[in-house]
Amino acid sequence: MTPKEKMAIAPQAMPEQDAKARARNMNEVALGYTAEMARCEASRCMQCPAKPCMQGCPVAINIPGFLAAAAEGDFAKALKIIRRTSLLPAVCGRVCPQEKQCQKFCTMGKLLKDVDKAVAIGRIERFVADLARENGTEETVECAPKTGKRVAIVGSGPASITCAADCAKAGCDVTMFEAFHKCGGVLVYGIPEFRLPKSIVRHEIDNLKKLGVKIETNYVVGRTRTVKDFLAEDGFDAVFVGTGAGLPKFMDIEGENLNGVFSANEYLTRANLMKAYEEDKADTPFWHGKRVAVLGGGNVAMDAARMALRLGAEKVYLIYRRSMDEMPARKEEVHHAKEEGVEFHILENAKRILGDDNGFVCAIECLRYELGEKDASGRRSPVAVPGSEFTLDVDTVVVAVGNASNPLIPSTTEGLEVNKRGNIVVDPKSNMTSIPGVFAGGDIVLGAATVILAMGEGRRAAQGILKYLGVHV
Repeated sequence: MTPKEKMAIAPQAMPEQDAKARARNMNEVALGYTAEMARCEASRCMQCPAKPCMQGCPVAINIPGFLAAAAEGDFAKALKIIRRTSLLPAVCGRVCPQEKQCQKFCTMGKLLKDVDKAVAIGRIERFVADLARENGTEETVECAPKTGKRVAIVGSGPASITCAADCAKAGCDVTMFEAFHKCGGVLVYGIPEFRLPKSIVRHEIDNLKKLGVKIETNYVVGRTRTVKDFLAEDGFDAVFVGTGAGLPKFMDIEGENLNGVFSANEYLTRANLMKAYEEDKADTPFWHGKRVAVLGGGNVAMDAARMALRLGAEKVYLIYRRSMDEMPARKEEVHHAKEEGVEFHILENAKRILGDDNGFVCAIECLRYELGEKDASGRRSPVAVPGSEFTLDVDTVVVAVGNASNPLIPSTTEGLEVNKRGNIVVDPKSNMTSIPGVFAGGDIVLGAATVILAMGEGRRAAQGILKYLGVHV
């Protein structure tokens, strides 16, 4: 097929639930490609010799290779190619911002002058992973002979899963320690069911167990045992810390201590991890907000706003102090939120939260903004418009303005270097920390980042651990 013929193939739209229906259920929004759609979309790949798409992939998947196999209908081969470098294709195919990573560099998107018309790499990745899982045709991964080396993994998010798998495949005895009662980290407590079904995460955790990884839940490292206890007393040869960025930030405005104000972390954890929406099954209480204001413009803010609708809210306001162009959330998530009925208040920000005589939220006072000069991030700074105050009647406020790194491990591990933001400092080549034998990766190092970036950190840390332990791969 000539490049001109490939350019003439229409991009395959992803089938989705009806917007009004899905806004009130927890089922997955995107329904996935059919086999024919996946083949058609994969055939749009130009198979560029330079492979520019791989520049944007933090784990360096051979993207043209797996697309070529998918275009031929050899989906098993496509998955095999992906799994050489990525452990979580069904997850990444759903939640990674491909438009800012691999698809950003896609030649097709550049030729058509529209990144939205780039080859839908993530959607094809999702399809081949789903097909194998649903048909039970995933290949069993063989591990190298046992080395006698023991590795402790602290946390069970994407970085930890990747690091654990790579160390286990190399023959190490790996034990994962998770503070919650379920594994998966942000994949289970942060990302909603309607974006990432938890059955997929459970499947990937089961795959870890098949590699021989032992998992201890309800185990708070830093309280139950410390990192140094693992090395000095418990017989581990190396420790990987992947405890994430789970410390919520607030705005320090009047009224944040009122009843009905939540961090997005708590709001989403109650629904995602503890399934509060299943009132007939779960004992987890949740706040039945009818008029909800969500503060922020990232993916977490979108998740919280869309979750509020599914928890019964009649009105949901998304309040963001910059313009739509500066909004960091994925375009797809913004589009879905708008379709579902979230009301966007752009170039506005909360000034204070108002309460009634009983200490419950009754309104939020906001200011209007305009854009000024660019700041250090390259985005234009929001500047308040004097005298532009107005109020919205709400009974719930969800603060989704970012997260800081989990402080427990740094605070209980003497000699562990952190930066001014509380992120653990690591060697950029090996991900070793200031303590020999202790490695770290993911959001605890990067700050809040993407799943695939965390996986890249986990992979690099695993390589550092294996080199440190003298294990040849």
